Amino acid sequence: MPTISTTTTASRPSVAKQPSTRDQLQKGIYVVINPVVRGLIRIGLTPNMVTTIGFLLNIGVAVIFIIGAEEGNRGDLRYVGWAGGLVLFAGLFDMLDGQVARLGNMSSTFGALFDSVLDRYSELVMFLGICFYLVSHHYFLSSLFAFLALIGSMMVSYTRARSEGLGIQNKGGLMQRPERVVLVGLAAIACGITAHFIGGDFKWYVPGIRFHLFETMSVFTIPLTVMAILTNITAIKRLLDAKKALEEVKK
Repeated sequence: MPTISTTTTASRPSVAKQPSTRDQLQKGIYVVINPVVRGLIRIGLTPNMVTTIGFLLNIGVAVIFIIGAEEGNRGDLRYVGWAGGLVLFAGLFDMLDGQVARLGNMSSTFGALFDSVLDRYSELVMFLGICFYLVSHHYFLSSLFAFLALIGSMMVSYTRARSEGLGIQNKGGLMQRPERVVLVGLAAIACGITAHFIGGDFKWYVPGIRFHLFETMSVFTIPLTVMAILTNITAIKRLLDAKKALEEVKK
């Protein structure tokens, strides 16, 4: 019986397919960003340079959160909003580097590895800033969910990478990296905008309940909680899908 490591690419089992809607949306985005991509290629940027820029921007995200923790107060959520805008801008480079590689005929095995490694570093640095901010302003429960979201995010990527190392394509599930970037970025921006209109210290109480059920910061922390749940569900689902695919290979 052949071992898993000798399975050819053509015969590799696939545990999940990308949703067609997601593919169509991605193609639509590429139509918009391709002129930018060609401009980057003309000025001499390589895919690895674009990836590095995205990583540096995510360091900037962490810096904004840390400054907000050190210099801002609990009700000053401007830093959260600005950090969210930079999260989305940095996330754009996640798409640009791959397109630069494809349209510029600069794809390489090391480039793919470099992109994956810096994506992980980018996400870790971003969550470092988020957790630091939440802990500094005494959002302890929310900081716990942010850390769980970080764990889930890393495990979603790890289960895919480990599965592919065993010859299994495993890309399915919710909360892949683009979805995580968009969710964090939009939630942070929405939090900053909401604070501008209703104040960063707004709290909603229900008569008879001693603690508040909602506050302005919840606009940011509730999506983080959702991410904490969905990322870990996705990681577990990928693990089970890989198990099923491995069992089919043995038959």
